[in-house]
Amino acid sequence: MCTAMKFNQCVPQDTPGNLCENKVWKWHIQDPASQRLTWNKPPKSVLVIKKIRDASLLQPFKELCIFLTQVKDLIVYVENKVLEDPAISDDENFGAITKKFCTFRDDLDDISNRIDFIICLGGDGTLLYASSLFQESVPPVMAFHLGSLGFLTPFKFDTYQSQVTQIIEGNAAIVLRSRLKVRVLKENCEKKARVDEKCIILTNVESSRKAVQYQVLNEVVVDRGPSSYLSNVDLFLDGHLITTVQGDGVIVSTPTGSTAYAVAAGASMIHPNVPAIMITPICPHSLSFRPIVVPAGVELKIMLSRDARNTAWVSFDGRKRQEICHGDSITITTSCFPVPSICFRDPVNDWFESLAQCLHWNVRKKQNYLSSEDEEF
Repeated sequence: MCTAMKFNQCVPQDTPGNLCENKVWKWHIQDPASQRLTWNKPPKSVLVIKKIRDASLLQPFKELCIFLTQVKDLIVYVENKVLEDPAISDDENFGAITKKFCTFRDDLDDISNRIDFIICLGGDGTLLYASSLFQESVPPVMAFHLGSLGFLTPFKFDTYQSQVTQIIEGNAAIVLRSRLKVRVLKENCEKKARVDEKCIILTNVESSRKAVQYQVLNEVVVDRGPSSYLSNVDLFLDGHLITTVQGDGVIVSTPTGSTAYAVAAGASMIHPNVPAIMITPICPHSLSFRPIVVPAGVELKIMLSRDARNTAWVSFDGRKRQEICHGDSITITTSCFPVPSICFRDPVNDWFESLAQCLHWNVRKKQNYLSSEDEEF
């Protein structure tokens, strides 16, 4: 992530050469709007991500691909499962365009070093899916609002040609959306039986550990799953136990994810330029357990409490849901690989526009004006 705040050297106000006895510091806070998209060389390849099984996106997808291949002469990457749609594969007029595509499968092929930028067609889920395809550096993402909510998709498709041209020319602002690096360590216990010389069956328990890592853009959710018991998990910060979560679960989110599940659970909304991690309980069994914000540089660890009555379940941006048992651990830190999200105007205006248009933030009927005559009553 880029540095959000830069500190200059200590400037003495009295005698030159003193050791800053008055302890006056000057600092400069970076303007989020100063982050701009620049190309070292013109982009040559683009990944187009389309929401699957959405008939309303077929025509925009075809128009965009024709424009990218024939007008901009770009190499277009598309997932195989997108082209398997009969509405695309059976279109003879579009067949000549699809032959120029480079195709891939998300579970088999590594395209991380082949893509210059990404275009998403759909809702917020397409941006989350684009993030999941890149476990390290992510190309700049341009997201068109063709879904239901569209909090993370600021571009309208009506003027896509001029907007895409601006991006290719490098004339755009970006916001670096931090991600979470999540490591799930599972304790696998395997029982093996053997028979000794006296024909007595002996059982040995052999344990092994399996680690899996994820890059998460929105949030990590740990919940009680199908169990009727309270979730009971311990939360560690930099190796120290800070609390035990008793309730339906806990959400660990990025600033980008603060406007998703977290805000529905009562959390504050944080601008994506703020370097932070948010911890939000889900229906806690304590009225004093409020959401908190911790610095982006800390390491969080979540484990089942020893006296937990049931297991827990974890999901990452709503995907890869799996069970967490005793001995398993979830380690969460801020990733070194953010998602460069291309802005329609700039990071601040785009964010407040999304709050107003998508979440109707602070929308209410205005209070009537009170005249001097009314004040008498």
